[in-house]
Amino acid sequence: MAEIVMPRLSDTMEEGTILSWLVADGEPVKRGQELVEIETDKANMTYESDQEGILETVAAEGDTLPVGAPIARVGDTGAKTAATSAVSASEAPAAESTTITQEPRASTPAPQADPTLKDSSPAAGDAAVAPDNERVKASPLARRIAQENDIDLHVLTGSGPGGRIVKADVTVAGQGPSDGASPPDAGATTSPPAGLAGITTAKGETTVVELSRTQQTIARRMAESKATIPHFSLQSDVDMEECVALRAELKRLAKDGIPAHPAPTYNDMIVKACALALREFPQANSSYRDGRLQLHSRVNVGVAVAVDAGEPTSGALIVPTVFDADLKSLGEIARETRALAARVRERTITPPELGGGTFTVSNLGMFGVSAFTAIINPPQAAILSVGSLGSRAVVRDAAVEARNTMTVTLACDHRILYGADAARFLARIRELLEAPAALTL
Repeated sequence: MAEIVMPRLSDTMEEGTILSWLVADGEPVKRGQELVEIETDKANMTYESDQEGILETVAAEGDTLPVGAPIARVGDTGAKTAATSAVSASEAPAAESTTITQEPRASTPAPQADPTLKDSSPAAGDAAVAPDNERVKASPLARRIAQENDIDLHVLTGSGPGGRIVKADVTVAGQGPSDGASPPDAGATTSPPAGLAGITTAKGETTVVELSRTQQTIARRMAESKATIPHFSLQSDVDMEECVALRAELKRLAKDGIPAHPAPTYNDMIVKACALALREFPQANSSYRDGRLQLHSRVNVGVAVAVDAGEPTSGALIVPTVFDADLKSLGEIARETRALAARVRERTITPPELGGGTFTVSNLGMFGVSAFTAIINPPQAAILSVGSLGSRAVVRDAAVEARNTMTVTLACDHRILYGADAARFLARIRELLEAPAALTL
């Protein structure tokens, strides 16, 4: 039999979680057929089978396995059918007795099976493992909690993005009385579902919240970044008056239908300015690997997008990539960043769109943050943090006047960029933003 292993669906993927099997165990699968939905460190992906035959699953839904670990086997149709029939015929009595023994009962003994009903009604164990052709969109945490508390995900309505069932949905379902059970007494206390019990300390009741795979990956990579990369940061104030005037003109033209697209945002201008500066300073567009620098020929700028994960720990930053940003017009960048941000929030973004970045722009200005220092996304050389744009008092020609300014902070890997090189690179970004005509070329 041929093995199917946990695939590497992104360049940073080390392990994956089986969300749902799209082909039931024992059913035939064809090459190229959608086989399994896998949660990676960046997105949920559907993997297509590279084998053909009868499927025998090795990993169950909810299992987390490293890349390369077996998740299923695919065998010959005829051999598998014959083997399955032989096993079924020889082990049927044992399977029935196992089912009766393992079937949970509250307090009454298990009734004896009626042999006259054997052929007309399925065994309880068959019902428990029978595959459902309908795909249920649910987070791994929600699936685990539902399994521990015997909650059918098919009857729940998801409140997460795209109707995805999240922890809160399963928690609410677990708090209600089960079918046929009497409601608890008014003074009685009910135990919370397994895995949801609070921890009471001097700080009060503490709820333990499990991170999603994406959040776990972010936590690990950011810790590795701060522990292994010698960060230093530079800060600069940028006069954005010309960018404000340019955007006002582009908005006016867009309103008149020239072009028939929304006007670029200030963040689009920043992405374009960074891309042009990276082309002039190739060392800022490199990576540090094994004591050597890797200079990249393509300028791919990642744009951090905040997404509501639908869990208590929401607000994770996902970074889709604008490839060859230095070669694209400002309008192309604007349209692409909008489309990428929409796919991130709809959870339809793919791993290739989240990889390959050579530089990152992180903008928190829309939240009123005046300045901050982001953590470098390894193995990139630097990341630009963008603060809020607003009218501030500025001294020009010995006079104080109100000007639209913003503060940008460049965090750098000192193994790649030294202070003077980073200062010149940041100064070039500032020059392009203060004279943005070059951004439209």
